[in-house]
Amino acid sequence: MMKTNFKSGFVAILGRPNVGKSTLLNHFLGTKVAIVTPKAQTTRNRLQGILTTDDAQIIFVDTPGFHKAFNVLGEFMNEAALQSLAGVDLVLLMVDATKRFDELDAALINTLNESGIKTFLIYNKMDLVKNQDEFDSLQSKYQELKHGSEFKICAENHLGVEDLLKAIHDTLPNGPQYYSEDEIIDQSERFVVGEIIREKVLLLTEKEVPHSVAVTVEAMKQSDKQNLVNIQATIIVERPSQKAIIIGKGGAKIKEIGTAARKDIASFLDQKVYLELFVKVEKDWRNQKRYLKEYGYEE
Repeated sequence: MMKTNFKSGFVAILGRPNVGKSTLLNHFLGTKVAIVTPKAQTTRNRLQGILTTDDAQIIFVDTPGFHKAFNVLGEFMNEAALQSLAGVDLVLLMVDATKRFDELDAALINTLNESGIKTFLIYNKMDLVKNQDEFDSLQSKYQELKHGSEFKICAENHLGVEDLLKAIHDTLPNGPQYYSEDEIIDQSERFVVGEIIREKVLLLTEKEVPHSVAVTVEAMKQSDKQNLVNIQATIIVERPSQKAIIIGKGGAKIKEIGTAARKDIASFLDQKVYLELFVKVEKDWRNQKRYLKEYGYEE
């Protein structure tokens, strides 16, 4: 039975890589469900975060950054981003206020205008704007977007985010509660564990490694010991040189990755964690559909 005057709906967060989509989602939910790094194209899969209050349920769809694809994985990520528009009630188009407008931004505007979906234009990282004339030029380019409202925010410092959330709430229609109150994500615990490990790899390794990394969680079993879960996971890279970087001298780097990941996984699961990490080379996996499917990037 639908609650009286209860609002609900699906809100897609769309934009270029590294504009702050996952940071915004984590703030909305009050907990970390999407990994965040300074590296572009951190998010690879659609992720739904669920915010439930007394009078509303907002399902946020965090999407991979829309970018110029150079491999099959990149094509999959762009397709996943655009597919997120299907069935949503509102789109948040996030823009890095410090960047210049280009043809990919124009393509996003055209896609959104053709979709007819109500769109909020979100200028993020406003605290980093140093040249007002350059920002004014960027803003004039986005005037072609038939959006509903504009918002200027800093997702990292939470500036303007509460006003944005209120506007989202007020825009959504009355509707049912799709998920129970205790659900905050539509993915499995195993998925989140794999993403946490990948985040630590991105943060702690050299520039040549990040885009070539995937993580699979091979085993995740409750131990006989109270409040302890045993996890085995494999980090996949494309070249032996990348494997050497991740392992590090005397195994120092993989130990550092494991220590950082274990801390966040324990916090997420609210349990003690025993984590074993392995590294495997699969040459050119990002261009092979068999591996993309195996690693969770294709249906």
